[in-house]
Amino acid sequence: MKLKEKKRISIDFDRVIHKYSKGFSDGTIYDEPIEGAIESIKQLEKAGFEVVILTCKSELGENRNQAIRKWLKKHGLNIKVTFTKLPSIAYIDDRAIRFTNWRDILSYFI
Repeated sequence: MKLKEKKRISIDFDRVIHKYSKGFSDGTIYDEPIEGAIESIKQLEKAGFEVVILTCKSELGENRNQAIRKWLKKHGLNIKVTFTKLPSIAYIDDRAIRFTNWRDILSYFI
């Protein structure tokens, strides 16, 4: 990343921004934002970060990407949506496990 480029933060969509209270269901985006999500993303952007939505759901095709973008725009955000893991200074995800070492990872699962 060039020095003059914005620092990027990649954020998962479901259960991090979109409540996702019924799970995948039929793939539609049916819920409201998680409390504080929209305002927090706007704060990150105001602080100079580039925010990207990183979601496996966008793998379902361009229509899905458009649906996510439309939902975000409805809630005041116009940001990139991708299923490609872009270089970022942080990845925010409800299912992430912070890597420290393999012993800790194994103890988490076994």
